[in-house]
Amino acid sequence: MGSSATGETKEANIAIPKDKLLEDLRLVMADAEDLLHATASQAGESAAAARARIQQNLHLVRERLLDAESAVVDRTREAAKSTDRYVHEHPWQAIGISACIGAIIGILIARR
Repeated sequence: MGSSATGETKEANIAIPKDKLLEDLRLVMADAEDLLHATASQAGESAAAARARIQQNLHLVRERLLDAESAVVDRTREAAKSTDRYVHEHPWQAIGISACIGAIIGILIARR
């Protein structure tokens, strides 16, 4: 039980930075697309080549971002299934864990 719970906790802790990273990537992509549109009137071979490279890289990043989002959704779904399975297999432990977490949250709220 300990290693499974530790693994799920690590995945939950990793999911938050991943979500932030995915959101940051979306913002960077939007900014880059805006920059491409703003510089579309710029003439010159080097500007056109730079825009083409940026568009190609944006396309690759967009595909990887979609893959990463899919992976996060799959892991979240698997974590939910694991939690559900654990609660059904060990209902009293789940109740005890929930009560302890509730008590800790209550103590923390009462301190403020």
